[in-house]
Amino acid sequence: MGPLHGVKVIEVAGIGPGPFTAMMLADMGADVVRVDRAAQATGADPSSPPADILNRGRRSVALDLKSPEGLAVLLDMVAEADALIEGFRPGVAERLGFGPEACLERNPKLVFSRMTGWGQEGPYAHTAGHDINYIALAGVLAHLGRAGEKPTPPINLVGDFGGGGMLQAFGVVCALFEAQRSGQGQVVDAAMVDGSAVLMTMMWAFTAMGIWSEERGTNMLDTGTHYYDTYETADGRFVSIGSIEPQFYAELLRLTGLEAHLQSKGKELPHQMDKAHWEELTGELAEIFASKTRDEWCEIMEGTDVCFAPVLTMAEAAEHPHNVARGTFVEHAGITQPAPAPRFSRTPGEIQRPPAHPGQHTDEVLGEWLGLDGEALAGLRASGSVA
Repeated sequence: MGPLHGVKVIEVAGIGPGPFTAMMLADMGADVVRVDRAAQATGADPSSPPADILNRGRRSVALDLKSPEGLAVLLDMVAEADALIEGFRPGVAERLGFGPEACLERNPKLVFSRMTGWGQEGPYAHTAGHDINYIALAGVLAHLGRAGEKPTPPINLVGDFGGGGMLQAFGVVCALFEAQRSGQGQVVDAAMVDGSAVLMTMMWAFTAMGIWSEERGTNMLDTGTHYYDTYETADGRFVSIGSIEPQFYAELLRLTGLEAHLQSKGKELPHQMDKAHWEELTGELAEIFASKTRDEWCEIMEGTDVCFAPVLTMAEAAEHPHNVARGTFVEHAGITQPAPAPRFSRTPGEIQRPPAHPGQHTDEVLGEWLGLDGEALAGLRASGSVA
């Protein structure tokens, strides 16, 4: 019974950020129905769900949206829904017959959310792209990486999921909230290039304040400093350090013995913010951290205010005592996966069900949402409009 319990959402199947939006809404209690292609329905065994946990939490119907009957079923579902999300290129939904105009005509309170890379208009709007391209154009990718090295994409977290799916979920919930007051729906244009740009707002502020250089890898938060970086340990693993504030930096000095290490070489400890010595101090700390294993550094630094954490793999993260204590990862249908977030004190979210096979719930959903009986469903199946 999450905070979105009772909200009905249609997800026209896509990839990446759209499914992530749908997952987030389902985790929070919304009844999300995924519309898959009829041709993808295989009748697979429901007791053996797919492993694609990005599709967790929702039911699936399989429709042929290129058939008049299949499109009619979708529009009938739209009349019962609170929101619809789609991730086609601009104009495709309109050509298929379920664009915003057609859907809002059937349901004036509908929130129609569109996920694209470039947005609904602009010179790039109709061109193909992926996360790496969107964050490049948004002014994000140029700042990711070390000095003297080429930009390094942070897998597809920024464009697809942070600036894409998560921002779309926020947009859907905002529009649903407004529709409760106004009685009117609207179109949400969620573009990954826009969302990625928004994620860089603090760096734009730093630039205006004169404390951010566009030279990659030379700033406080982009590996330019010795006190905000990762270091390799004696066993080939890594630790992370984020000792920005003076009191945290003092802890870093105390626990690493950096000052004594420098004095043993006949050197003085420079001021923390003296950029001229950042590269040198990074090298000195690298020597120190390489002298012990990651676990040894955990024994020294965990529980202190040095701003420290071991750099964990996914498998290690699922087993770390802190994450275990919080239930940050859960096992559902035999697969370990991140738990729903954020958390609510009274209406917590939960994983409602494992991923569905395409069309697994066609009869169930169309009977529940539209009141179609066995005869009507049999007729639709016979025509190939549903599967």
